[in-house]
Amino acid sequence: MRNAVFLALVGASVAGCAAHAPSFGERLGASEAMIRAAEEDGADEDPRAEAHLRLAREQVQRATRLSADGVPDRARRMLLRAQADAELALALAREARAQARTHEALEGVESIHRQIR
Repeated sequence: MRNAVFLALVGASVAGCAAHAPSFGERLGASEAMIRAAEEDGADEDPRAEAHLRLAREQVQRATRLSADGVPDRARRMLLRAQADAELALALAREARAQARTHEALEGVESIHRQIR
């Protein structure tokens, strides 16, 4: 009896997940939105972030071609990669900005120390 209940719950869970799987258009929109967010946050200004942003753009283009060629599973996976690369570009851009602010703050502290001496 316990096994039957467990199997029923697992089956319902799997069916629920499948029913909520995002469509290609939803994944495309999410990937493009993440790319825009990375662009707006200055990912083009940091070499590491820019490289991942470029990859994300290329992957969106490949995914669109794969979808048009009738390979939807590969297209969806490519969009997941694009979104991940765009998220990484965003994180790297933010890190670069934080490091720049930290560097500026340290220079300010050093300047104050020089003035005190």
